[in-house]
Amino acid sequence: MKLRVVGCSPAWHNPGSAQSGYLLEEDGRLLLLDCGPGVLLRMREHEAWPHIDAIAITHFHLDHWGDLVPWAFGALFGAGREVAKPELWLPPGGADTIRSLDPVLFSACVLDVFDVHEYAEGAPFEAAGFELVALRLPHYDVKSFGFRVSVNGSMLAYTGDSAPSPMLAELGRDADLFICEATLARPEPGLRGHLTLDEALDAYNESSARRFLVVHRPTELPVPDGIDLAYDGMELDV
Repeated sequence: MKLRVVGCSPAWHNPGSAQSGYLLEEDGRLLLLDCGPGVLLRMREHEAWPHIDAIAITHFHLDHWGDLVPWAFGALFGAGREVAKPELWLPPGGADTIRSLDPVLFSACVLDVFDVHEYAEGAPFEAAGFELVALRLPHYDVKSFGFRVSVNGSMLAYTGDSAPSPMLAELGRDADLFICEATLARPEPGLRGHLTLDEALDAYNESSARRFLVVHRPTELPVPDGIDLAYDGMELDV
Protein backbone atom coordinates (compact mmCIF):
# COMPACT_ATOMS: atom_id res chain seq x y z
CA MET A 1 0.00 0.00 0.00
CA LYS A 2 1.00 3.62 -0.44
CA LEU A 3 0.77 6.24 2.28
CA ARG A 4 0.41 9.98 1.76
CA VAL A 5 0.59 12.18 4.86
CA VAL A 6 -2.13 14.76 4.23
CA GLY A 7 -1.64 16.44 7.60
CA CYS A 8 0.21 15.57 10.81
CA SER A 9 0.04 18.60 13.14
CA PRO A 10 -0.75 18.20 16.83
CA ALA A 11 -3.83 19.82 18.39
CA TRP A 12 -2.38 23.23 17.44
CA HIS A 13 -1.33 23.65 13.84
CA ASN A 14 2.31 23.63 12.90
CA PRO A 15 3.01 26.50 10.48
CA GLY A 16 1.49 25.68 7.10
CA SER A 17 0.39 22.20 8.18
CA ALA A 18 -2.97 20.45 8.38
CA GLN A 19 -3.97 18.36 11.35
CA SER A 20 -4.29 14.56 11.34
CA GLY A 21 -5.04 12.85 8.01
CA TYR A 22 -3.28 9.81 6.51
CA LEU A 23 -4.32 8.60 3.05
CA LEU A 24 -3.76 4.95 2.11
CA GLU A 25 -3.99 3.66 -1.46
CA GLU A 26 -4.02 0.13 -2.85
CA ASP A 27 -5.18 -0.90 -6.33
CA GLY A 28 -6.86 2.50 -6.79
CA ARG A 29 -8.84 2.23 -3.54
CA LEU A 30 -8.42 5.10 -1.06
CA LEU A 31 -8.81 5.03 2.72
CA LEU A 32 -8.32 8.13 4.88
CA LEU A 33 -7.35 7.67 8.53
CA ASP A 34 -8.66 10.68 10.48
CA CYS A 35 -9.80 13.97 8.99
CA GLY A 36 -8.64 16.92 11.05
CA PRO A 37 -8.85 20.63 10.16
CA GLY A 38 -6.93 21.44 6.99
CA VAL A 39 -7.17 17.92 5.55
CA LEU A 40 -9.98 18.77 3.13
CA LEU A 41 -8.08 21.85 1.97
CA ARG A 42 -4.95 19.77 1.32
CA MET A 43 -6.90 17.14 -0.60
CA ARG A 44 -8.60 19.77 -2.75
CA GLU A 45 -5.17 20.94 -3.86
CA HIS A 46 -5.03 17.68 -5.85
CA GLU A 47 -8.57 17.57 -7.27
CA ALA A 48 -11.75 19.67 -7.24
CA TRP A 49 -13.30 17.33 -4.67
CA PRO A 50 -11.81 14.24 -3.01
CA HIS A 51 -12.87 10.95 -4.59
CA ILE A 52 -12.14 8.48 -1.82
CA ASP A 53 -13.76 5.24 -0.78
CA ALA A 54 -13.70 5.40 3.02
CA ILE A 55 -12.69 7.40 6.09
CA ALA A 56 -12.00 5.92 9.54
CA ILE A 57 -11.86 8.12 12.65
CA THR A 58 -9.85 7.23 15.76
CA HIS A 59 -11.60 9.53 18.25
CA PHE A 60 -13.60 12.72 18.62
CA HIS A 61 -11.03 15.35 19.51
CA LEU A 62 -11.46 18.04 16.89
CA ASP A 63 -7.97 17.75 15.40
CA HIS A 64 -8.83 14.21 14.27
CA TRP A 65 -12.30 14.64 12.79
CA GLY A 66 -13.13 18.36 12.46
CA ASP A 67 -13.00 18.53 8.65
CA LEU A 68 -15.89 16.08 8.35
CA VAL A 69 -18.20 19.06 8.90
CA PRO A 70 -16.97 21.24 6.00
CA TRP A 71 -16.72 18.04 3.94
CA ALA A 72 -20.44 17.51 4.58
CA PHE A 73 -21.25 21.12 3.66
CA GLY A 74 -19.37 20.71 0.38
CA ALA A 75 -21.16 17.47 -0.35
CA LEU A 76 -24.52 19.16 0.22
CA PHE A 77 -23.96 22.53 -1.44
CA GLY A 78 -20.59 22.60 -3.20
CA ALA A 79 -18.22 20.67 -5.44
CA GLY A 80 -18.96 17.36 -3.73
CA ARG A 81 -22.63 17.20 -4.71
CA GLU A 82 -22.05 14.77 -7.59
CA VAL A 83 -19.46 12.61 -5.80
CA ALA A 84 -20.46 9.19 -4.43
CA LYS A 85 -20.78 8.87 -0.64
CA PRO A 86 -17.63 7.55 1.02
CA GLU A 87 -18.00 5.08 3.87
CA LEU A 88 -17.42 6.68 7.25
CA TRP A 89 -16.27 4.44 10.10
CA LEU A 90 -16.74 5.92 13.57
CA PRO A 91 -15.86 4.76 17.09
CA PRO A 92 -18.62 3.00 19.05
CA GLY A 93 -21.41 5.50 19.75
CA GLY A 94 -19.99 7.88 17.15
CA ALA A 95 -23.25 8.67 15.39
CA ASP A 96 -24.82 9.76 18.67
CA THR A 97 -21.76 11.89 19.44
CA ILE A 98 -22.13 13.70 16.12
CA ARG A 99 -25.86 14.28 16.75
CA SER A 100 -25.09 15.66 20.22
CA LEU A 101 -22.75 18.28 18.73
CA ASP A 102 -25.23 19.47 16.12
CA PRO A 103 -26.51 22.51 18.10
CA VAL A 104 -23.06 24.12 17.97
CA LEU A 105 -21.37 22.56 14.91
CA PHE A 106 -24.29 21.76 12.58
CA SER A 107 -22.61 18.36 12.48
CA ALA A 108 -25.66 16.12 11.96
CA CYS A 109 -25.33 16.69 8.20
CA VAL A 110 -22.26 14.43 8.36
CA LEU A 111 -24.62 11.51 8.91
CA ASP A 112 -26.50 12.38 5.70
CA VAL A 113 -23.61 12.63 3.26
CA PHE A 114 -21.52 9.64 4.33
CA ASP A 115 -22.34 5.93 4.44
CA VAL A 116 -21.97 5.72 8.23
CA HIS A 117 -20.82 2.68 10.19
CA GLU A 118 -19.45 2.14 13.68
CA TYR A 119 -16.60 -0.28 14.31
CA ALA A 120 -16.28 -2.43 17.44
CA GLU A 121 -13.20 -2.70 19.61
CA GLY A 122 -11.01 -5.62 18.54
CA ALA A 123 -13.36 -6.79 15.77
CA PRO A 124 -11.97 -6.79 12.19
CA PHE A 125 -13.85 -4.66 9.68
CA GLU A 126 -13.34 -3.87 6.01
CA ALA A 127 -13.20 -0.38 4.54
CA ALA A 128 -12.24 0.37 0.92
CA GLY A 129 -10.86 -3.15 0.58
CA PHE A 130 -8.51 -2.73 3.57
CA GLU A 131 -8.92 -4.86 6.69
CA LEU A 132 -8.81 -2.86 9.93
CA VAL A 133 -8.79 -3.74 13.60
CA ALA A 134 -9.36 -0.98 16.19
CA LEU A 135 -7.56 -1.32 19.53
CA ARG A 136 -8.55 0.83 22.51
CA LEU A 137 -5.80 3.16 23.74
CA PRO A 138 -5.76 5.53 26.73
CA HIS A 139 -6.25 9.19 25.82
CA TYR A 140 -7.38 11.29 28.78
CA ASP A 141 -11.00 10.22 29.40
CA VAL A 142 -11.94 10.04 25.70
CA LYS A 143 -12.85 6.79 23.95
CA SER A 144 -9.92 6.55 21.54
CA PHE A 145 -8.54 3.84 19.25
CA GLY A 146 -5.53 2.98 17.16
CA PHE A 147 -5.80 1.06 13.89
CA ARG A 148 -4.02 -1.95 12.46
CA VAL A 149 -4.55 -1.78 8.69
CA SER A 150 -3.77 -4.73 6.40
CA VAL A 151 -3.96 -5.29 2.65
CA ASN A 152 -2.17 -7.66 0.24
CA GLY A 153 0.33 -8.83 2.85
CA SER A 154 1.32 -5.37 4.13
CA MET A 155 0.38 -4.01 7.54
CA LEU A 156 0.42 -0.48 8.95
CA ALA A 157 -0.27 0.55 12.55
CA TYR A 158 -1.51 4.03 13.47
CA THR A 159 -1.88 5.19 17.05
CA GLY A 160 -4.14 8.19 16.72
CA ASP A 161 -3.47 9.73 20.17
CA SER A 162 -2.37 7.74 23.19
CA ALA A 163 -0.83 7.88 26.62
CA PRO A 164 1.82 5.27 27.45
CA SER A 165 0.31 1.78 27.42
CA PRO A 166 1.33 -1.84 26.79
CA MET A 167 -1.38 -1.81 24.09
CA LEU A 168 0.85 0.38 21.91
CA ALA A 169 3.30 -2.46 21.37
CA GLU A 170 0.40 -4.77 20.55
CA LEU A 171 -0.95 -2.23 18.09
CA GLY A 172 2.37 -2.06 16.26
CA ARG A 173 3.26 -5.75 16.59
CA ASP A 174 5.28 -6.80 13.49
CA ALA A 175 3.89 -3.92 11.42
CA ASP A 176 5.68 -2.84 8.26
CA LEU A 177 5.17 0.77 9.39
CA PHE A 178 4.31 2.05 12.86
CA ILE A 179 2.87 5.59 12.73
CA CYS A 180 3.13 6.89 16.28
CA GLU A 181 2.31 10.18 17.91
CA ALA A 182 4.96 11.93 20.02
CA THR A 183 3.43 15.22 21.12
CA LEU A 184 5.23 15.96 24.36
CA ALA A 185 8.60 17.28 25.48
CA ARG A 186 8.13 15.67 28.90
CA PRO A 187 5.51 13.47 30.58
CA GLU A 188 2.24 15.16 31.50
CA PRO A 189 1.23 15.35 35.17
CA GLY A 190 -1.98 13.60 36.18
CA LEU A 191 -4.24 11.93 33.65
CA ARG A 192 -2.19 11.19 30.54
CA GLY A 193 -3.18 11.62 26.91
CA HIS A 194 0.03 11.79 24.86
CA LEU A 195 3.53 10.39 24.45
CA THR A 196 7.00 11.81 24.67
CA LEU A 197 9.39 10.79 21.91
CA ASP A 198 11.18 8.40 24.28
CA GLU A 199 7.86 6.75 25.19
CA ALA A 200 6.95 6.43 21.51
CA LEU A 201 10.34 4.87 20.75
CA ASP A 202 9.89 2.42 23.64
CA ALA A 203 6.57 1.29 22.15
CA TYR A 204 8.14 0.92 18.71
CA ASN A 205 11.06 -1.12 20.04
CA GLU A 206 8.72 -3.43 21.94
CA SER A 207 6.49 -3.89 18.89
CA SER A 208 9.13 -5.35 16.52
CA ALA A 209 7.68 -3.15 13.78
CA ARG A 210 9.99 -2.71 10.81
CA ARG A 211 9.75 1.06 10.37
CA PHE A 212 8.81 3.98 12.62
CA LEU A 213 7.24 7.32 11.66
CA VAL A 214 6.70 10.13 14.19
CA VAL A 215 3.54 12.21 13.81
CA HIS A 216 1.53 14.77 15.82
CA ARG A 217 4.83 16.40 16.78
CA PRO A 218 5.11 20.19 17.31
CA THR A 219 7.76 21.88 15.17
CA GLU A 220 9.20 23.39 18.34
CA LEU A 221 10.22 19.84 19.36
CA PRO A 222 12.69 18.58 16.73
CA VAL A 223 13.66 14.92 16.60
CA PRO A 224 17.21 13.55 16.51
CA ASP A 225 18.86 12.52 13.25
CA GLY A 226 17.92 9.01 12.18
CA ILE A 227 14.26 9.21 13.25
CA ASP A 228 11.68 9.69 10.50
CA LEU A 229 9.43 12.68 11.17
CA ALA A 230 6.28 13.08 9.07
CA TYR A 231 5.48 16.20 7.07
CA ASP A 232 2.50 17.21 4.94
CA GLY A 233 2.79 15.66 1.48
CA MET A 234 5.21 12.91 2.54
CA GLU A 235 4.72 9.70 0.54
CA LEU A 236 5.87 6.21 1.49
CA ASP A 237 5.48 2.67 0.18
CA VAL A 238 4.47 0.34 3.01
